Amino acid sequence: MSLGSFEVAPRFCGPPTSGNGGYVAGRLARFVATDSGHPAVAVRLFAPPPLDAPLEVRAEEDHVGLFDGDRLLARATAVPLELSPPPPPSFASAQEASKSFRGFDEHVFPGCFVCGTDRRTGDGLRIFPGAADEDGLFAASWTPDESLRTGPADELDEAFLWAALDCPGAFSFPQVDGVILLGEIRARLFGSVRIGDPCVVTSWYVENDGRKHVTGSALHGPDGECVGYARAIWIEVDPDSVPRD
Repeated sequence: MSLGSFEVAPRFCGPPTSGNGGYVAGRLARFVATDSGHPAVAVRLFAPPPLDAPLEVRAEEDHVGLFDGDRLLARATAVPLELSPPPPPSFASAQEASKSFRGFDEHVFPGCFVCGTDRRTGDGLRIFPGAADEDGLFAASWTPDESLRTGPADELDEAFLWAALDCPGAFSFPQVDGVILLGEIRARLFGSVRIGDPCVVTSWYVENDGRKHVTGSALHGPDGECVGYARAIWIEVDPDSVPRD
């Protein structure tokens, strides 16, 4: 059964020809009903979501699927999720940590909506995580700007919160020889973020199994309280299989 459809504008790309995984996951997650037993949503990505194309959301048993025609792009399901994020650094300390973002020296996807170094203020989120302590915590400062307004209210669309929880995980472990792509993200949101809020995004490495890497991330509001967190699975893929220009 069709639940509706949406398009991913080119602005919200990750790789240059497909949507940012976290942003697309957030758009899809809104179609999933959550409850106290399953308060989070897991989104598994099977294929790159194309840009500027109508993508259909369909209800399928206990999950919803995102389709480009007959091709399954992603599947979203309500799940339990309990994480204990490390305490975040201050906003000023997160700003300082961002200066060591390794993407400033070399970035696989410099045009990425979330972490792309080619994006200017008012175009991308410009979340640049760098090492925040010696225990493996990474952090970045983030102040959402007016370009993210989607209506009269100051609260951000939840898809932007999912996006903010996405890319920082990919930079919480050393760069691998291949290209890292998001395979799955499970996120739980506790509150909202408003335009102009000085936020801190943190990320940390959990484990790896061959080409699979597991990370955690958290978004903290102006008062330091956790607004949401995520657990992500990243997959190493052949660089030649991913468009980079």
